[in-house]
Amino acid sequence: MPSLDSRAVVVTGGGFGLGRAYALAAAAEGAAVLVNDIDGDRAKAVTQEIVDAGGRAAAHPATVTDLDAAHGIVAACVAEFGHVDGLVNNAGVIAHGDPWAVTAEEIRHLVDVNVVGVLNAGIAAMSAMRGQGGVIVNVTSGGHLGMPGLALYGATKGAVASLVYGWAIDLAGTGIRVTGFSPLGRSGMGTSDALPEAEHVAPAVAYLLSDAAAPLHGQVVRFDGTRLSLLRPPAYAEPVVTADPGWSVSAVADAVRDTLAATTHPIGHPPVRPVA
Repeated sequence: MPSLDSRAVVVTGGGFGLGRAYALAAAAEGAAVLVNDIDGDRAKAVTQEIVDAGGRAAAHPATVTDLDAAHGIVAACVAEFGHVDGLVNNAGVIAHGDPWAVTAEEIRHLVDVNVVGVLNAGIAAMSAMRGQGGVIVNVTSGGHLGMPGLALYGATKGAVASLVYGWAIDLAGTGIRVTGFSPLGRSGMGTSDALPEAEHVAPAVAYLLSDAAAPLHGQVVRFDGTRLSLLRPPAYAEPVVTADPGWSVSAVADAVRDTLAATTHPIGHPPVRPVA
């Protein structure tokens, strides 16, 4: 059975919602958990939950949008527990709305937290894990496949998925494993009663932090508390039309009309055929 005994794990954005559930699930499997959140009171509350249940935890309020602060989060885990073995790169924010109505402030905020923050925390964690090994779990979203009103959010989460693929290649052979997790569950971002409880989704993250998940290096796991699957990485689709160099505009048009137009792919989540 997967176990996290003797492991020390950082959970960013661990003060509420899915992040809280990930922290509790990791602790239940034996991990010592550094609960990070920009809201110190929330981080302390989750830490107390873990301690009250007999686990080990510490709180560290800080933003992931600053690289020095991210290094500080990881350093706090090492200072408290002696090492860092895992990172759940969970901190994130969301914005809904028409794409033409997005503001410069919304763009900057989402990119800073969802992309720069994931980069910062990942860089800090892998720097500490070099030479010893460890696990990074990047939390992405089905929103990056395309959902109404979530283009900006989805774009940031698509970047997170791309970091899984890129980091997995860069870290191959280092002992540091990278996976992605695309959850569907109730959180601070989505609170609909139609969503599964965060606690029903969190066990998959505890599994991904364990040695049992070694075959999933570079993969993105999708889980909604009931259905478990892997997300296909982006790839060039078949068929591929070839011709000698020197394509003309009309040759491209002919290739699309005669071949490619009949093989376009559904987009979005759930997938639908694009309508012009």
